[in-house]
Amino acid sequence: MMLRLAALLLLLCTSLAHAAAPTVLQRPIDLDTGQGVLHGSLLLPQQATPPPVVLIIAGSGPTDRDGNNPAGGRIDNLKRLALLLAGEHIASVRFDKRGVAASQPATPDERDLSVERYVADTVAWAQQLKADPRFGPLILLGHSEGALIATLAAEQAGASAVITVAGSGRPVAEVLREQLAQRLPPAQLTAGAALIDRLQAGQTSLDVPPALREVFRPSVQPYLISLLRQDPAAAFARLGVPALILQGRNDVQVEVADAERLKAAKPDAQLVLIDGMNHMLRISPRAMSGQRESYQNPELPLARELGERIVAFIRQLPPA
Repeated sequence: MMLRLAALLLLLCTSLAHAAAPTVLQRPIDLDTGQGVLHGSLLLPQQATPPPVVLIIAGSGPTDRDGNNPAGGRIDNLKRLALLLAGEHIASVRFDKRGVAASQPATPDERDLSVERYVADTVAWAQQLKADPRFGPLILLGHSEGALIATLAAEQAGASAVITVAGSGRPVAEVLREQLAQRLPPAQLTAGAALIDRLQAGQTSLDVPPALREVFRPSVQPYLISLLRQDPAAAFARLGVPALILQGRNDVQVEVADAERLKAAKPDAQLVLIDGMNHMLRISPRAMSGQRESYQNPELPLARELGERIVAFIRQLPPA
C-alpha cells in the first residue's frame, strides 16, 4: 500500500512539473534600423499574461547572439541562458550585432563600428520590444562588453532594469595598459603605451607593433577610440533603474574588483559573486589551464546560481 501511494505521489509530482513547463515559441526576429537589418532569435513562453522580456547583448568583437566567437570554439552560453529563462516563463531576444554573423551585411567594414552605434541599435531593439503587446517589462542584460552597452542604452531604451554579467568596472584604457604590462617586454610595452595614448587622443595610427596587430589593427582603431571614451562605473552610477551585478570569482578576464567598482558607483544595485564561475558563465578551476573546456564545450551547463539569481531578480521587479 505504501509503495503504491509513493508511486502515485511521484506520478502526480511529475505531471505537475510537466504542466508547469511553458510552451515556448521560438522564432527569428529582425530589426530594420534604417541602416541595415539586424537578425536575432526570440524565445516567447506562451501564457495568459505578457512575460518579462530580456534583451541579451553579447560581448566584444565578433561574438554572435549565442555567445560564440570565430576566434574561439562553439560556446552557446547566451543561447543556454535564453533557454533557461524561457523555462522560467521569461521571454528573451538575443541578436547578432551589426557587422557580426547574420548581421554582418548591416556594417561589413569594421571601421564603421562604434560604441555609439551599438547603443543606438540596442535602443532600437528595446523600442520595438516595448511596442509589442506580447511582452511585459523590458530588462537589458549584457555580458562582458555588452554590460557597458546595456548600461549606456538603459535610459533611452526605457528599460525596467539592467543586469550586468562579467562587466568591467574600469575604463578600457586602464585594462589594456595592465594587460600589456603583463605580457610585453619593455621595448614593446613603450610602443603599446604610446599607441593607446594616440587612440585616447582620438588619433588612429598605422604604426602598430607586430605583437599588437591583432588587437590594434588599423581597421578596428575607430571602434577602440569610441570605446576608450567610456567609463563603465561612471555610466553605471547614472542608472536610475534597478540593477543586478553578476560576477564569477574564477573569471580570469574580468575581476571581482570590477564588479565591486560597479557596486560602489551604484550602492542600491544588487551584487552577486558566484563561487567557481568563470567568464564563460560555467563552473571551472581558477587556473586558465583548467578552463579550456568551458571555452570549447557548448554542452557544459551554466553555473546554477547564475540562472537562479537572474530569475529571482526579474520576478521581484514591478509590472510594466
